[in-house]
Amino acid sequence: MSIISVDSTGAEPPFEQVRRQIAEGAASGSFASGHKLPTVRQLATDLGLAANTVAKAYRALESDGVIETQGRRGTFIASRRLGDVEAEAGAKTYARLARTQGLSIDEAIRLVQQSWAP
Repeated sequence: MSIISVDSTGAEPPFEQVRRQIAEGAASGSFASGHKLPTVRQLATDLGLAANTVAKAYRALESDGVIETQGRRGTFIASRRLGDVEAEAGAKTYARLARTQGLSIDEAIRLVQQSWAP
């Protein structure tokens, strides 16, 4: 998984760097649907991080639907279910805005849920 790297001197927390890079890889197709990811321990070792740091990134990615864990088989890039390019672009724009405003993912989701009703 040499495509993922962590800058320990950067302002972005290591778990977020891992989460972002895997999410970007899945979105761009660098990591195709069904691509098997390393185990938490293996990726943590490869990156020189604590296993809990990688586990936190994997939990966030699974919550976002980017990856799926299949028990002993491992963790894989989830199949892409959305084919609406415009909706996907809007979601990415909103996610960037929410992050720049300092919102957590839970706060950003709450805002979407509050705005969902017509």
